[in-house]
Amino acid sequence: MEKQIVHAGSEKIAVYKSKGKGATAVLIHGNSCSSRSFQSQLDSALGDEFRLVAIDLPGHGESANASDPQAVYTLPGYARVIANVAEQLDLTRAVFVGWSLGGHIALELTTRLPNAAGWMIFGTPPLAFPPAMAEAFLPHPAMAAAFQEELSAEQIAAFAAAMFNPGTAIPEFFLDDMRRTDGRARAGLAASIAPNGYADEVVVVENLTRPLAVLQGENEQLVNLAYLNSLKMPTLWRGAVQIVEGAGHATQWEQPAKFNALVKAFLNETA
Repeated sequence: MEKQIVHAGSEKIAVYKSKGKGATAVLIHGNSCSSRSFQSQLDSALGDEFRLVAIDLPGHGESANASDPQAVYTLPGYARVIANVAEQLDLTRAVFVGWSLGGHIALELTTRLPNAAGWMIFGTPPLAFPPAMAEAFLPHPAMAAAFQEELSAEQIAAFAAAMFNPGTAIPEFFLDDMRRTDGRARAGLAASIAPNGYADEVVVVENLTRPLAVLQGENEQLVNLAYLNSLKMPTLWRGAVQIVEGAGHATQWEQPAKFNALVKAFLNETA
């Protein structure tokens, strides 16, 4: 795995590349996490075959904190940064794979990167405005942590635990990534959920012309499958949400073999 620092405007962004030379997928991580959540993709047979590129969002992982938090720590702000990186690294025709917050960013990117080969989201319920949060998400006390600037050790542990099957031992680096994340990123995301603060994602998925793969962990604790199944998604890959058995919210980490097989199939079908 190769690391590179890319300057996207005023933002200093860490990018990780696998060894593969095949079709390209850009991996976008979730709230308060980092590209380390995609280790089982980058350092795997999937990464040896395909060109996988994982990006640390501003204020996360080894990327620098945002130069202008109010402008960058929003869905459009993140999308601008990712699009800038994609243009610099010749990734504009890639498949974009977004986990949780990363999936919302991917949907925000659809108008900025019209030549993308396809889109894959997981742990991501497309939201309209105003967002139907009670329908899109399952009731879980840890959800509040996703939008709070300051988190206690107990809140970090609970937020991380919500990403996995109940009772799973949490990898220490997930906790480290949450401690490292610029708290203003969470607070900024909450503030940006306002009129004209983000693209209407329900409209986005209704009007996509490129393939859209939607994955869901069988034991997901945060996202409501019934809500996903209620949406109109004409380009939905295989005509249904793909359920990953034995996985929770962090599908790519808990069931990497099953997740990687789906990514490989999607890449082969969209390349």
